[in-house]
Amino acid sequence: MATTGEPISKSNTKLGWIGTGVMGSSMCSHLLKAGYTVTIFTRTQSKAQSLLSMGAHWVDSPRSVAAQSDVVFSIVGYPSDVRHVILDPNTGALSGLRPGGVLVDMTTSDPSLASEIHAAANSAGCFSVDAPVSGGDRGARSASLSIFTGGEQSVVTRLTPLFDLLGRVYYMGGPGKGQFCKLGNQVTIASTMVGLCEGLMFAHKAGLDLSSYLNAISTGAAGSKSLDLYGNRILSRDFEAGFYVNHFVKDLGICLRECQNMGLALPGLALAQQLYLSLKAHGEGDLGTQALVLALERLNNISLESKKSHSKVEKESNFLVPHGAESDKVPCALWHGIAFLATE
Repeated sequence: MATTGEPISKSNTKLGWIGTGVMGSSMCSHLLKAGYTVTIFTRTQSKAQSLLSMGAHWVDSPRSVAAQSDVVFSIVGYPSDVRHVILDPNTGALSGLRPGGVLVDMTTSDPSLASEIHAAANSAGCFSVDAPVSGGDRGARSASLSIFTGGEQSVVTRLTPLFDLLGRVYYMGGPGKGQFCKLGNQVTIASTMVGLCEGLMFAHKAGLDLSSYLNAISTGAAGSKSLDLYGNRILSRDFEAGFYVNHFVKDLGICLRECQNMGLALPGLALAQQLYLSLKAHGEGDLGTQALVLALERLNNISLESKKSHSKVEKESNFLVPHGAESDKVPCALWHGIAFLATE
């Protein structure tokens, strides 16, 4: 690895990458495109095939990744996964990292775990940075993520050439502070997504064209990154995960635990977490966070897609008549809502 004071470059620094999910695969690809030697581990080797075709080397454990790397990045699912891939005494990355090596965990995780990893790394003569990210799948693909870092500032500064390949880095303070910043980010996103979906529900009930509505509010004070990224996805019923509901429920749960530790009451956060939990209860945990609209549709017995999907039918008839109800005609939108719930 580059000696102190020597800038990190592809000629003097070997990289490791653990976790190639929705975010990790795109992020790792930017390092490969920049010419770095990258060794990777993921539980399912086939999911890393695109990276292997770009020149990455696959090994069978996080320890093996670290043994061949100067800087090891990780972005996995849950704090328990972070603990396993980094701190497991037999297979974890720290057990294979040479003195002077750096661990960079980009998973959204517990601030206390980030501090624990930092202490363990220091004891082994290594360094650790917590660096969770925001920007979703699109930010990962376009290398425009916001990267919130905690740890020694000198280490973060030294890693900046690598972070610059993934997005924009923000130094937030000592160990765990990157995680605290990301949790605050998630609190803001959660309430913003509730507001976006509730606004769409209101506009729908008021009879507005939803595309025109989103366009109209996007340039005013109601405009937001969430609206830009997810507004049209919601209208097109595109619930593919840029960020999984399951992982967001995890993040919001961490936020609530930290709030309890702080003696802090955040009712908007608690409400959002309950709505997202309802999605998980309906088996929708692998959808994207924009699927929050489904929970609000169930609460209100309507669907935002009813006008769009039934527009042709409505032109031909003002009513849909359910089988066996010849005399009791039910308005189309209402009947669609009832049918929607009946399928749950």
